[in-house]
Order: sequence, then C-alpha cells, then structure tokens
Amino acid sequence: MQNTLVLVLISVLASFIGYALLGLFFYYLAKRNFRNIVQRLFSLVIGRLLEDDYSENLMELWNATHRTSILNILETSLRAQTGKIIKRPLGSSKKFPHYDNLMFVPAQMARLPLEISETVDMKVSLGPKAEKPLKLDIPLLISGMAYGEALSEEAKKALARAAKQSGTALCSGEGPFLTEERQEAGKYIWQVSRSSYGRDPQAIAQADMIEVQMGQGSRIGGQIIEAKAIQGKAQELMGIPPNKPVIMAAVIPGISNPWDWPDYVSELRKQAGGKPIGLKIMSGGRIESDLAVAIEAGFDVIDIGGAQGGTAGSSPTISDDFGIPSIVALMRAQRYLVEQGVRKEISLIASGGYVTPGQCLKALALGADAINLGSVPLFALIHGQIGQVMPWEPLTQLVWYDSKYKHRLDIDKATQSVTNVLRSFVQEMEEGVRALGKKSIAELGPNDLVALDDWTAELTGVKKI
Repeated sequence: MQNTLVLVLISVLASFIGYALLGLFFYYLAKRNFRNIVQRLFSLVIGRLLEDDYSENLMELWNATHRTSILNILETSLRAQTGKIIKRPLGSSKKFPHYDNLMFVPAQMARLPLEISETVDMKVSLGPKAEKPLKLDIPLLISGMAYGEALSEEAKKALARAAKQSGTALCSGEGPFLTEERQEAGKYIWQVSRSSYGRDPQAIAQADMIEVQMGQGSRIGGQIIEAKAIQGKAQELMGIPPNKPVIMAAVIPGISNPWDWPDYVSELRKQAGGKPIGLKIMSGGRIESDLAVAIEAGFDVIDIGGAQGGTAGSSPTISDDFGIPSIVALMRAQRYLVEQGVRKEISLIASGGYVTPGQCLKALALGADAINLGSVPLFALIHGQIGQVMPWEPLTQLVWYDSKYKHRLDIDKATQSVTNVLRSFVQEMEEGVRALGKKSIAELGPNDLVALDDWTAELTGVKKI
C-alpha cells in the first residue's frame, strides 16, 4: 500500500514537471516569435486597408460613419430588420442650445456672499391658487417614468422612497396606478394620460397633484406599445387582454377641440378635491397658442417639456425633429404668462435635459418654480450595480419593466443612490445661492446672470458680458 502511494506521488510529480517544461517551451517559443507574428499581422492588415479599392475596403465603413453617424447606421439596420417604427430610449442625441452661455454673477465686494452657516430656503409651493397647493422641501421633482411602459416595480419603489427621503414629489408617468409605488412615496403626482386607464379614480383620490399629459419633450401623439413589452402585472393593472397591444390615443379622451378644455378641467377639479391640476406639454414653435388654451382651461401648473427631454422609447423623428430647446421654452412661457398677468397664479415646471445643479439653478433664476429630473435619477438607480448586467447588457436592463434582469436591482441600494444624488444637487444649489449673497431661491432672478453671446442675451433678456 505504501509503495503504491509513493508510485502515485512520483507519477503526479513527473506529470507536473512535464507540463511545466512543455509550458516553458511554448512560452519561450511564443516570446521569441511574438514580435514577428504581430508585425506580420499588422503589415497585412494595414497593407489591405491602404491597397484595396474602396469597394472592397473596410475603411469604406469609416467614411460612411463620417458622412452620417454610427447612430444613423444602427437605426437604418433596425428599420431594415423590423420594417416598423423604432423606439429609441432616453431622447435625442442632438446638441441643442442650453444654459452653457449663461454665467452667475458672484457676490464679492459690492455685495457680500453668505457664510456657509446660513440656511438657504429651498422650499417651493406648486399651484398657489389651488385649495391644497403641493408644498415641497426642494424645487427638484422626479419626473414621470411610467410603470410597465418603462420602469419595473423595483425601480419605481426605489424612486418613490428616494423622493420621500428627499422631501420632494414623484410623478407616476403615464403607466397604470401602482399601489406599491404610492405607498412608498411621500408626495405623489398622478399623471392623467391619454390611455384607457389614465383617469383612474383611485389614483386621483390618493394623489397630491394631478398632471394631465398631452405631450412631453420627446414624445407627442398616439402610439402603440406591443403586448410583449407589458406582459404580466402591468398588463393586468392596465386592464388590457393578454397579447393585446396598448393603444395610446393622440388626445385626452373627452377632448375634441380646444373649447372642451375648461369643462374637462372643471370636472377633474371636482374629483381632485382641491389639489392642483397641472398640464404637461411638449414645447413647440407656437407655445404661446398652447398656453393661451391652458390659461383659459384653468390649469394651476404647467410643465413645459423641452426638446432635450428623454423617454423610455420614442421614434427618432419625434425625439430629434419636434419641439424647441428647453431654455427657449422656459423663456417664452415665462414671458407669455407675465404678459397675460397670470404668472403669480400659475406655477411653471421646467423639463428636458436638466442634468447638473447649475442648470437647475439657472432655470430657477430665469423664472421656473421647479425642475423635473428624469435621466439623473434614472442613472443614479443603477449606481454601484453595473456588475449585475455589464458587459453583456446595457445598464438600463436593470430598470426596464420588460427586462429579464430587473429583479437583480437592489432596491435599498438604488434608493440610497438616488437620495444621495438629490442631496448633492441641493447642497450645490444652496452653495450657489450663498455665493450670490442670497438666502432663498425665491430671491433669484435674471439680474444674477450674465450672457456670453448675443443670442442668449436676446433670448433671456440677461445683460451680455
């Protein structure tokens, strides 16, 4: 027995030494020839690229991406594959004019900045003429991102908890009423959408504000959501039969012309019980005409979506080629409401492309009462959890409803990440207000800014530097 064990050990040791020697042989062989192999491959590839005719040359693709873009080539392939309208998530990739050419005027000598110990009042009240205005601790809202049509239940719960912890409101988006989301949220905005389930009495009763959705920054008009994208709980809450798509109407049910709006808002106000009634629209080139109808209808809050807005899925044409930039929308809306003498009666929410505290602070200085954040909390949801899906799937697969990876999202971790982002935004904005020598966001105004170019100065009425 002992001899057998010795023989086995010797055999194992001999095998190990043999494999080690073989490995060393191949290592030195590869090391000796590695430079030559790489050099030959490099010469072959570069030679083909520099010598082949364009019709046979891989560099033809490089030229094509410069003439159009990788995004255009991708979307052409997707259209060729399906023959249907394609749905691009997260909005347009175009670079619209924004807030970059506005700079704050620091308080320094003629006006002194405030010490860090000074408390800054960041509170905001939306819908001042309503019986029950929506009162928030901060001027940042979590924008509407629909359950089922976009986000998972896990993602909606995390956003709702973060909104409550941050002292702000969460908007439902145009999906079905999710009881679990409402239970997690503090202040809750129910979005009356153009769907069959949009005017849910239970949701209206439990909301702190109602928002009628006619459009948003990157989406307008009717649409079809395929049945496979909403299967399960969302489909049941929508009241949609299995394997039937969701048909989103182009117009709110009950509205056939602009003169129907006053009666519609009046009826909705009876259901709302004194809560503010808001309107969400895509900002367009005739925004003043839309605002005139909204004023006549009696809306308390107007949420204007600029062209930089994102969504879970909209056609590239609607995302890229409809609407006007957010800064233009804000200025035209602000001026029109002032001209009509109703600015103090109607709150203004700015939406679309607000991704930094500085942009939010500038919008507040130019007249916005509050800012909707969508992409920022969406990206914050997946912070620290990229290993759950990367590198094989995009990060958003952790939060989309129709993803098979949505259950991997750690709700507690996601909640903390979103809360941290909102807290950071607020602290930076408070720092900015103190640096202006002011104690409240209500004290901000256009005089706190200077413009770097003629176009921005003319648009905003801010003095050019």
